[in-house]
Amino acid sequence: MKTECIKRDYEFKALNRRKVVGKFDGGMIATDGGGLLLREVEDRFGIIGRFAECFTDHRNPDLIEHTVEQLLAQRIYGLALGYEDLCDHDKLRHDQLLATLVGKKDPTGQDRQQGRDSGKALAGKSTLNRLELTGEKVDPKNRYRKIVADQESLERFFVEAFLGLREATGGGAAPKRIVLDLDATDDPLHGDQMGKFFHGYYKHYCYLPLYIFCGDDLLCARLRPSNIDAAAGALEDVKRIVAQIRERWPEVRIVLRGDSGFCREEIMAWCEEDEQEGVEYLFGLAKNSRLKEILAGALAQAKAMHEETGHASRVFKDFRYKTLKSWSSERRVVGKAEHLSKGANPRFVVTSISSGEIDARTLYEKEYCARGEMENRIKEQQLDLFADRTSTHWMRSNQLRLWLSSVAYVLVNALRTFGLIGTDMSRAQCGTIRERLLKIGAQVKVSVRRVLVSLASGCPFQEIFEQVWENLRRFRPDHWRCFRSAPLSVPQRC
Repeated sequence: MKTECIKRDYEFKALNRRKVVGKFDGGMIATDGGGLLLREVEDRFGIIGRFAECFTDHRNPDLIEHTVEQLLAQRIYGLALGYEDLCDHDKLRHDQLLATLVGKKDPTGQDRQQGRDSGKALAGKSTLNRLELTGEKVDPKNRYRKIVADQESLERFFVEAFLGLREATGGGAAPKRIVLDLDATDDPLHGDQMGKFFHGYYKHYCYLPLYIFCGDDLLCARLRPSNIDAAAGALEDVKRIVAQIRERWPEVRIVLRGDSGFCREEIMAWCEEDEQEGVEYLFGLAKNSRLKEILAGALAQAKAMHEETGHASRVFKDFRYKTLKSWSSERRVVGKAEHLSKGANPRFVVTSISSGEIDARTLYEKEYCARGEMENRIKEQQLDLFADRTSTHWMRSNQLRLWLSSVAYVLVNALRTFGLIGTDMSRAQCGTIRERLLKIGAQVKVSVRRVLVSLASGCPFQEIFEQVWENLRRFRPDHWRCFRSAPLSVPQRC
């Protein structure tokens, strides 16, 4: 029987005549009471459950206590709640609230097979580490790594999640037009990871992951070494994503958008092929002496306007342009002749969208500049959901870590899209959502009949919490075409 220790008193500075005393005798109190909202999102959409279907479990079912879905849920909920490292889970094993989120039958952990695990309902860091180090196939010589992830299915998962969640917001109807934003960023490395290279622009060792978003929705998170061009492999992912989208939405118009790092002949030429009808592009174009010469008149006009008004001025020029060697055809280019207090600031974009459809100013200011919002989504993943914790040696396991962070983003974004609609936090970032809605102190009491989570009555965001709960309760899965119904070509389980 476990010895009951006498709890020590911690005396602090007095409050007038009153003593201020702290003591660890409050019982089972969790700091993540708002995590119940994430569980409600999962109950409505089955995001983690669908993700788990991309894994094949070759373990003996009579010898395991944590299913693949439970292991993934523990890791993904942990990331969403701010626990970025595996070592955090050695303490979180005792967390009855997290065990409730994961779906453990007995969140107290008293039903564990081994006596040494009694009171620890969840998996420890070693078990989760074996999950992350999954290989392409089972190694008969390795008794531990018997969970296999199918990478093709994992890639399809994010697009299927996007399609299903978009149809949910649109009442089941396909949108007429979507914009796919492409961008690459640095993932700093501090060890001897496979695929590590020094990047001259970022001036450190890093990976160079490729992200593809559609608005707030993540479609692709591809981990890549940094000794490549920013657009390397982007066309292959674009082809895969476009084909998958067209399976569900055959008539949707698709626009590819990116900075000058993605202004590559092979991408633009692919969009211009006859069979790619309805796929267009809008890319930044690096300036050169020829482009500056073409824009010289507009720059002079912008300078004169600036000298007259004292304010920043812009003049746009719409023209046809072809490089000397790299482009196969002449294309529409829009130049922004801008003059600021610091001097001229010319910028260029190239597009397949006709001038009759969108004029030059609207194309640049409304269409192209909107891509800056995607950078906020990447920051959410890296800063708030720890997509940069790629510290294992192998590229494959680091890719899986990036995907785990990406699923956490999909989960929190679904909470934002469907739960926070109509609230002051409808555009809040993931870190703000965690601080205000998920990090709520709560006392957890587990009985035979229920798990009672007593949330802190002093929480300043109770009204928003209640509105989120009501929004999620009103939304029923049978109201939308659930993405769980679409096959992911997952290998059969043994």
